[in-house]
Amino acid sequence: MTTGVRRRMGVEERRQQLIGVALELFSRRSPDEVSIDEIASAAGISRPLVYHYFPGKLSLYEAALKRASDDLAARFVEPREGPLGARLLRVMGRFFDFVDEHGPGFSALMRGGPAVGSSTTNALIDAVRQAAYVQILSHLDVQQPPARLELVIRSWISLAESTALIWLDGRRIPRAELEAQLVHDFAALAAVSAAYDEEMGALLRRILKDEPADGPFADLVGRIVALAS
Repeated sequence: MTTGVRRRMGVEERRQQLIGVALELFSRRSPDEVSIDEIASAAGISRPLVYHYFPGKLSLYEAALKRASDDLAARFVEPREGPLGARLLRVMGRFFDFVDEHGPGFSALMRGGPAVGSSTTNALIDAVRQAAYVQILSHLDVQQPPARLELVIRSWISLAESTALIWLDGRRIPRAELEAQLVHDFAALAAVSAAYDEEMGALLRRILKDEPADGPFADLVGRIVALAS
């Protein structure tokens, strides 16, 4: 019979372990409700050892947030193949996967948490929004966006955030419906902007030209026509 020997972790390996443990706890409960003692216990180490790697809970929270923000930004990456509506629907599916997995942490971050207002936290949130913005521009195949297009995309990203927060509060609307609705919202915002600007009109016509009859954008048109009939 052999006795297992616990392997000693290196400094960076231990840091990454603590970040992973903290992220898991912050994902299940608001970071304000998670103590250093809980993090230490979950990691199988002492409280003083946690402080050896991180000066406090705020720095550990920011490190966990950095990992989460990198993960969230990656959810917007999608191959530029096929119609835009289907691509955006897949992006929204991955976005809500993240919200589902990290609900309390996502809510605490957006509504208020231990690191809200810090320069590090604000920079991480802005980086996710910028990554999403760049990805949507890539999907639209636009390098120099006009002012109205930038307004549409950034407004839509903010709408996705607020929709996710409302959904987390009781989950009263089926998730799949919200994912489709957000894709419809993007098309609606673009359509309203196109009504005021010919450049946006040309972009919208180019997008719709490649949309299939069974795609989410066509579904929106069908629903609007049904309302008017």
